[in-house]
Amino acid sequence: QVQLVESGGGLVQAGGSLRLSCAASGLSFSTYAMGWFRQAPGKDREFVAGIAWSGGSTYYADSVKGRFTISRDNAKNTVYLQMNSLNPEDTAVYYCAAEYGGSGRSRGYRDYRYWGQGTQVPVSS
Repeated sequence: QVQLVESGGGLVQAGGSLRLSCAASGLSFSTYAMGWFRQAPGKDREFVAGIAWSGGSTYYADSVKGRFTISRDNAKNTVYLQMNSLNPEDTAVYYCAAEYGGSGRSRGYRDYRYWGQGTQVPVSS
């Protein structure tokens, strides 16, 4: 049974930082590209960042480029999202997702086969 479990969310003040983690089990982690998505109240789920299976390529939404960094540790079956300079517009539930054989470039949520349960990130002004 495949499981993706996010952690690291929580209330943070504007300008602050958080690091999200997503631990994967039940799949051959190094054969999956990984992505982070987020969904704010009343809005559609949107792509935040993606990373190739090797970690060699990364992709970002324009809204987070330069502030967020995605990385992975295949030995630990874990993908991370380092978030700096957070602002209230970053408030959302953050989800990690796995795309079999993908490059990490995919921005459509339907391209990802497995999803975590999400972790909340409220950013106060």
